Amino acid sequence: MRLHINGQPREANAATLNEIWEVEARMKEIDSPRGFAIALNGRVVPKNQWPDTPISDGDQIEIIRALSGG
Repeated sequence: MRLHINGQPREANAATLNEIWEVEARMKEIDSPRGFAIALNGRVVPKNQWPDTPISDGDQIEIIRALSGG
């Protein structure tokens, strides 16, 4: 399936947002989703819904990291 993740076209074999998170976290060596949010087609999805949120061909996914500071 073809997705756009953080503005970049990608091929993925994931079925849910949680599966996308796991792939991205592994690639970036991130241990925990703490401090991260995911938006699917412009709508932020709560972390507890990632495992149950299906993704479809053409979806736009933004993985956002909260940073402190000014």
